[in-house]
Amino acid sequence: MGEVLALVEARLLTALGEPDARAAVTFLGTDRIEVLRFTSADDGLVRYATLGMSAQPMADPTATLADPVKGPRAELVLTVRAGLADTDKVLRPLAVLAATPQVEGVVVAAGASLDVGEPLWPGAPFTSVLVAQPGGLVEDLELDEPMDPVRFLPLLPMTPNEAAWKRVHGAQALEERWLAQGTDLRDPLRRPVTLD
Repeated sequence: MGEVLALVEARLLTALGEPDARAAVTFLGTDRIEVLRFTSADDGLVRYATLGMSAQPMADPTATLADPVKGPRAELVLTVRAGLADTDKVLRPLAVLAATPQVEGVVVAAGASLDVGEPLWPGAPFTSVLVAQPGGLVEDLELDEPMDPVRFLPLLPMTPNEAAWKRVHGAQALEERWLAQGTDLRDPLRRPVTLD
């Protein structure tokens, strides 16, 4: 599956430029996950993208046997404003989230919540993320049949209260609440939205 990862990395570089840092994490019983950092002087943003989650298709947890070829594939992308917090410490939590399909046998898709159980970086008010719709910043990567395309899933950090509210009201309702209150989802120090 090295071919898939080479294509994924090429797609990331085409969309985001050259990474200025990368780190690799390996968890017991899982494939290696890399996290690449892309810093943009143009817009003052830092983007972190996983590389390795898409090496294997995500398996339906109810399936008795995992298909080694077919099934959804994804990588995770987090975008934050540069210089406001020590967001480089998000590398390990991102790798943990990217290993979730292998470790827990779940399919990560838009609308899902992923929780690391601790701040995403030092002083962060967020311990979880909302998985947003793919296809914006990095286009889907089509692979040869019968493999599914690789989707690049944006992550939106959530406070514990926002995550709890989302569980009750749904992802779309939370995104509408963020939009209505003009929330800057890229602010690594943002305050939680008002929830009723």
